[in-house]
Amino acid sequence: MKKRWLSLLMMCLLVFMTACSGSGPNTENAQNSSAANGGSSQDGIAVYVGTNLFSSSLDPVKGAMSYGYSFTNCALLRVNQNSEYEGDMAEKWGISSDSLIYTFSLKKGVLFSDGSELTAKDVVFTYETVKKNQAENENVDLTRLKSVRAADEYTVEFTLSEPYSPFLDAVASLGIVPTHSYDSQAFDRYPVGTGPWKVVQYDPNQQIIVEPNEHYYEGVPSISKVTLVYMDDEAAFAAARSGQLDVVMVGANHASESVKGMHAQLFDTMDIRMISLPVLTEQQKKDAQGKACQVGNHITADESVRKALAIGIDRKQIIENAFNGVGKPAYGFTDNLIWAETNAYKDNQKEEAKALLEKAGWKATNGNGVREKNGIKCEFDVYATGGDQERYLLAAAVAEDAAQLGIQINVKTATWDEAANLQNSSGIVWGWGQYSPTVLQSMFSSRLFLSGGYDNVVGYQNSQVDSLIDQALSANSQEKAIKAWKQAQTLANEENPYLYIANIEHCYFVSDSLDVSVNTQIAHPHGHGAPVICNMKDWTLKA
Repeated sequence: MKKRWLSLLMMCLLVFMTACSGSGPNTENAQNSSAANGGSSQDGIAVYVGTNLFSSSLDPVKGAMSYGYSFTNCALLRVNQNSEYEGDMAEKWGISSDSLIYTFSLKKGVLFSDGSELTAKDVVFTYETVKKNQAENENVDLTRLKSVRAADEYTVEFTLSEPYSPFLDAVASLGIVPTHSYDSQAFDRYPVGTGPWKVVQYDPNQQIIVEPNEHYYEGVPSISKVTLVYMDDEAAFAAARSGQLDVVMVGANHASESVKGMHAQLFDTMDIRMISLPVLTEQQKKDAQGKACQVGNHITADESVRKALAIGIDRKQIIENAFNGVGKPAYGFTDNLIWAETNAYKDNQKEEAKALLEKAGWKATNGNGVREKNGIKCEFDVYATGGDQERYLLAAAVAEDAAQLGIQINVKTATWDEAANLQNSSGIVWGWGQYSPTVLQSMFSSRLFLSGGYDNVVGYQNSQVDSLIDQALSANSQEKAIKAWKQAQTLANEENPYLYIANIEHCYFVSDSLDVSVNTQIAHPHGHGAPVICNMKDWTLKA
């Protein structure tokens, strides 16, 4: 899971306008040219997208832009504003009763940016290429795809080796490439696709310049040029304050500030912050490779402690203290996901939480405020990982609130490599947010504990939940899968293996001269900024 989402962890997005004149691409470093030009222009804009686009390929075959905000290559399906899948390159689709065959009917007359028509042949080529080179694409899992064939020029039939309802998630994540012109090396920088934009210039670690795809099937974007820029985020925010930038994604520490000529906008996300609470008692286990490792925690293994934290902390106050109030209390996954079961309940029940701890034998008798049971303090460590200051502040705010219950949380920092050795025995501040419900399998499936990576780090085990996960994975309709996923969450969350805290909001300062079309924004996945370009085709400059 680290590989799949962590690459997006440090992304921050800022947008700024620049006067790009002439018909050819701007050959100057956009960071410098924007500062020199400043202000707005009907010719183009520039967008800061952090390091992710510049540290990896733009080729969808290799996993590029598979999180809901691709701008060059459309997939068969896409996510809409209700976090539901709808047709993009596909006009309609169906699933066989045994859940093994998926059939997609393509839209006719859709053109790639080079003017060639998209057909079933291109879809087959894309999927077969990814499957053949699965090791290069860790974002789109086709390991259960047995075969793909063109039933006719505009119909594609996929056959799976086993039922797997999240196959639709892969379909919505994989942009289609053209059979006739695909070049593995060239597409790293200059992919050809059916999306609203085409790349016209790529300067490594500086800028990617895109222009509208005049063949885009939903209409040509109104902005004539967009420059995707790499620069330091703090420097970019300072530049915005001096009037050089037009949209800046800011962290919670800047959310209460004001910037002349800009207004603040909050965007809904599906991005959750939570703390894992190991459910096993302290013991030695062997992982999938036979290596001995320490798992479990005597304090968090006590269900009364986990329950007391869940009902006793004041999420609204914690968000205020850690994030300047930017974010929403989370009691499960966000309402912005159709498969999520939030199971909202009343929190900040301090007295009820204390009574629960007392009943379980955790007594406040030592005078220092920390409860004890059988001579053991109600104390455990929580790690904020990856140098993320906001995660540390969140953990510190939780610790301050938990102290009122008599629970001592020691907040520490760790690298991701260190977290791999700590995650099964200590609390970790996690960030999650994706359209695929497979994250629930990663969190709750007993079969994945100690299987490697970042799956089921708490050691949660429940046969009923395992069965419901199996039902969800094998469902032959999205409705049946959603029902099973929700039931699995309801059962698992009753045991509180994770302390859900906040559904973060992405905060931007937006130039008063730019409309980023909030109404066509999708709920942002875990990405810290870049997902705002999901609807870049709809952006307009105000007159």
